[in-house]
Amino acid sequence: MIDLAKLNLAKRSRLTSVLGLALDGGRLEGLVLRRVDGAFQAQQSFSVSLSLDPLTNDPELVGREIRNHLDAAGVREHYCVVGLPLKWALTTHVAVPDLPEEDIASFLQIEAERGFPCDINTLQVATSRCRGASGRQHALLVGVQKNHVAVLVLVLRAARLKPVSFTLAITALQPPGLDPAHGVMALAIRESHVALQITAGGGVAALRALEGALELEGSHCLLRADIVAREARITLGQLPADLIGTVKAIRIFGPSDLAQQLTDEMELRLDAMGLKTELVTRYAAGQFGAKVPADTAVRPAFNLAAGRLAGPTAVFEFLPPRVAAWKQMAERYSSGKLRAGLSTAGALALLVGAVFFYQQCQLWRLESQWSNMAAKVGELEDINKQINQYRPWYDETVKGLSILRCVTQAFPDDGSVTAKTVEIRDLGSVTCTGTARNYPVLLQTLQKLRALPQIRDANLGPTRGQSPALQFSFSFAWIEGGKNGN
Repeated sequence: MIDLAKLNLAKRSRLTSVLGLALDGGRLEGLVLRRVDGAFQAQQSFSVSLSLDPLTNDPELVGREIRNHLDAAGVREHYCVVGLPLKWALTTHVAVPDLPEEDIASFLQIEAERGFPCDINTLQVATSRCRGASGRQHALLVGVQKNHVAVLVLVLRAARLKPVSFTLAITALQPPGLDPAHGVMALAIRESHVALQITAGGGVAALRALEGALELEGSHCLLRADIVAREARITLGQLPADLIGTVKAIRIFGPSDLAQQLTDEMELRLDAMGLKTELVTRYAAGQFGAKVPADTAVRPAFNLAAGRLAGPTAVFEFLPPRVAAWKQMAERYSSGKLRAGLSTAGALALLVGAVFFYQQCQLWRLESQWSNMAAKVGELEDINKQINQYRPWYDETVKGLSILRCVTQAFPDDGSVTAKTVEIRDLGSVTCTGTARNYPVLLQTLQKLRALPQIRDANLGPTRGQSPALQFSFSFAWIEGGKNGN
């Protein structure tokens, strides 16, 4: 079967040029980046203030305004990577217990429903996992309102743009490092706030938008470094203990004057914590796997575009699924291409008719064969019914009690997992419902059942409720004599 999603992803990964867009409040920054012979070439760029709010104004009008700015800058590129405002993001932290990999996704789903202050179905959720020095795993769940994303898709469509990725600009500026023992706190000075991100253990451990760190006095922007330093200390203190010690450096991005001021202040205020402060003004050689012009200033739009052209997947991806292929075909053939569409449909109808005719011929042949063997099959079915009727009288084992004994032995003695019903069908299919104190102890019980030789295909069904009264159901197949028994 052909996976259209993978084909679409492969197509997007082969892009040689892309438009990077960084949206921050009412300001939009953009840059067209092209990759030629292993080197990046920055082409048209712009930085404008939008008069219309993308979330509250008509998407057609906002898209037309963006299109006007693109035309004024000479931008003709249609594929774009968008950095969403950090203020749109909701975050929650989860400590991941020692679970099988196939159970972690369902565990994080339950924790997301518990941790976010709104219905999880209204959010586009992405996850970054990291591992502390002790080996324990942690996860940062980031959610963006689906309505915000859907409105932005309409705006970009009105601007004649095709988004290939929705992510966060701060993660493009400072992606997680390959060395899990070298964590970094990144501070990016934006239009109305300072974005804070901590990468540690191979993933993103913290994300915050520091409000009140920038104040506007007339036409002059005042940076409150004391607020940034205080919130940075608080955020570090909230990290799990096995991640705090891995943060070794602070990297600062933003306009040169404000970024230099923040660098000096952070060196003074956080010197006792032993963190190395660095002002990032230029790109390192080979940072994106391609040559970057030496005089290129560090900008979120450049990082967004370069990250897409370099190939690695964004840390957080919020781009919604694309419209189904059959809907796109319906829209395409409803226009001037109707005649070609009808011709294609007629050819497909003839092909389908030929397939059905061949199938009918096969059915006629099989019906003829069946009429010749129907009498013998009837005799064999009668004999089989008699065997099934009298077989239990010759069974010297009590399979039902054996099944109940194995289920009882798998449950904890402390009563943290209790069964309400146990349904045994045909002495081979078992379904059990009950309550558990928490999700990890339920998974431990299921692992004990899976370890028994007579049990196969032990699967956990849907769970409801919360600790300490988590309702569950699971089912398994019973094979007398073990997994290899006949």
